[in-house]
Amino acid sequence: MRHARNYLLLICLSTIGLISGCSHLGYYAQSIGGQISILSNRQPIDELLQSNDINTALKQKLALVLNMRDFATKKLGLPEDGSYRSYLDIGRPYVVWNIVAAPEFSLQLEEWCFLFAGCIRYRGYFAKEDVIEYAKAYQEKAYDVYLRGVEAYSTLGWFDDPLLNTVLHRDNAHLAGLIFHELAHQVVYVDNDSAFNESFAKTVELEGIRLWMADNGTEDAFNEYSKNASRRNDFIDLVKTTYDNLDQLYALEIPENEKRTKKRSIISEMKDAYHQLKQQWGDYNGYDKWFSTDINNAKIAAITTYADYVPAFTALFQQNNSDFSQFYIAAIALGNLPEKERDIKLENLGLSLNVEK
Repeated sequence: MRHARNYLLLICLSTIGLISGCSHLGYYAQSIGGQISILSNRQPIDELLQSNDINTALKQKLALVLNMRDFATKKLGLPEDGSYRSYLDIGRPYVVWNIVAAPEFSLQLEEWCFLFAGCIRYRGYFAKEDVIEYAKAYQEKAYDVYLRGVEAYSTLGWFDDPLLNTVLHRDNAHLAGLIFHELAHQVVYVDNDSAFNESFAKTVELEGIRLWMADNGTEDAFNEYSKNASRRNDFIDLVKTTYDNLDQLYALEIPENEKRTKKRSIISEMKDAYHQLKQQWGDYNGYDKWFSTDINNAKIAAITTYADYVPAFTALFQQNNSDFSQFYIAAIALGNLPEKERDIKLENLGLSLNVEK
């Protein structure tokens, strides 16, 4: 019955797209078409585990995913629905490609507003060529543009999201974390506040991984995960430092050519600092891919969107006795506050965690 309601919703969205004007029609059409293709072709994991059509390695991975999915509900209090209980190989490495954009001398990301999801700081396409074409208008305006492939996304509980082949390359800890992250969006989602939503989900992901690893990971795997988590924090700190330096630069009343030169210098300093970090990490190269392509305002601000309020939500989690149910109630209450009041509380929560450290 739920599937029938979901398809009815897609039909309604199609109608809304038609009456919204030609400028939105193409975008909604590709979004709806892509989503219908995923919903139509997914297969229940329980059935696949009994099938002879998939190999043993994939069966083992899918069985582990069901374990992660059960853990998410029983231990983390995340929704019990059909999400991540089905599977689909879409035959490509990414499910969608996102555009993130910001002016040349600003870290304020462009926002796009959508039905149900509100305003968010990215715009996604199911075909890579479509996002490349759409990006041209921003590039012509001299915006900094960041195009990236996305391995998974949440439909916020409107549909039962399947596990996709795009995430199977992840190690077990990070695969579990992805499931926890995407399910967390069903618990708390504040319209028009990407930083809040992503930081909340990231906190659930990180705290969930720690618990899952304690129950299911070997000591060696847990130690490796801990090392990677520490490296991730170092990377984010580096990006935040660069963000702050650029933000200060853009506030100066100096000629644009001078800003442009100083901007290149700040980004160059960031790259140099990364090489020093790699030496501290024993030449770990997990972030080489991020540094190998153009670094600009959009790329830097996209990282901070996912991390801005993680310290604040970590503090909130600890204040609620590291109890997920209590934490969700507190996060929902926080999300219901007016934006300015919410931001102030988040800033104060983040400061309280730093003081405790």
